[in-house]
Amino acid sequence: MTTSLLLLGGLIALVFGAELLVRGSSRLAAFIGISPLIVGLTVVAFGTSAPEMAVSVASSLSGKADLAIGNVVGSNNFNVLLILGLSALIVPLVVDQKLVRFDVPLMIGVSLLTWLLSLDRQVDRVEGGMLFAGLLGYTSWCIIAGRRESAAVREEYAEAFGSQENSDSLSTDKPLSWRGLSWQLLLIAVGLVLLVLGARWLVESATVLARDFGVSELVIGLTIVAGGTSLPELATSLVAAMRGERDIAVGNVVGSNLFNILGVLGLSALVSPQGVPVAQQAIDFDIPVMTAVAGACLPIFFTGHRIARWEGALFLGYYVAYTATLIMLTTRSDALPIFKLVMLGFALPLTLITLAVLVVRSFRRQP
Repeated sequence: MTTSLLLLGGLIALVFGAELLVRGSSRLAAFIGISPLIVGLTVVAFGTSAPEMAVSVASSLSGKADLAIGNVVGSNNFNVLLILGLSALIVPLVVDQKLVRFDVPLMIGVSLLTWLLSLDRQVDRVEGGMLFAGLLGYTSWCIIAGRRESAAVREEYAEAFGSQENSDSLSTDKPLSWRGLSWQLLLIAVGLVLLVLGARWLVESATVLARDFGVSELVIGLTIVAGGTSLPELATSLVAAMRGERDIAVGNVVGSNLFNILGVLGLSALVSPQGVPVAQQAIDFDIPVMTAVAGACLPIFFTGHRIARWEGALFLGYYVAYTATLIMLTTRSDALPIFKLVMLGFALPLTLITLAVLVVRSFRRQP
């Protein structure tokens, strides 16, 4: 009972901590002159990934590497397959051309890089520093690109954030008073405290559960912890989809995935003297799945620059299949060989053929 309450308390603290951090950071970013577009792609996306950062860094420092790597990989798969899948089922999602041209290819590239770096069963401190430097470079590029935006584009993305109140709060034309600035800094501080506490409770309770039920820490990290720390992304994207702010629903997921690999995994490896060891199962299955999921985004996003409802259902179906495979691997189920045969011999080839046909049709429609 105590462990369950600790797990629930950790998840609640993470969600509320991330919410306070996003609110305070968004207003602070507007105060220093960052455009609404960049606030959405960086502060909001990175802020909702703060729970992943807190959990993975805490796990790395406490020697629980499987939770650290499992949280990153599981969160990325959760973000694309479940969050985008559910959001697209609510309403077809519009994909900004910038995401197709730059951000999604970058997400594919860093996913592939993670796979290559993990082949020696470890992401060491030098590699972690390289990943984290990549995050700093990406953020700097976003800020520079944001400052080059025209006033019309800034106004368009300000409206995309929803209500007039939110748009006003993100406007760079309205100065923030020192009292208001102090309040935003307090929100950020409280959010960080909740994230640290929530991370500690979640890691401790997840470890106990893993031992009690005979489930590996890697699987716990890939499922329970990854899903729990991705709740801010889930809430943000679902609300954005329901309000018709569909570009933010997609941008939040892509930005969060980039932050998870470059920032969360990079910093986790950087702060740990031995880096982050990578389990063989993650190398053989979980990280390749993460890379394939990132690769699948490009043709789906490219065809019509939208994610249709049936494509959202496809994402959801593959998330169910991925979770089922994890359970079968853990329990050593006799049904696993048959399940793999169905997926590899029928489901995946059919999906690849369908996506290839859609891409060819999309090219033919272009002038």
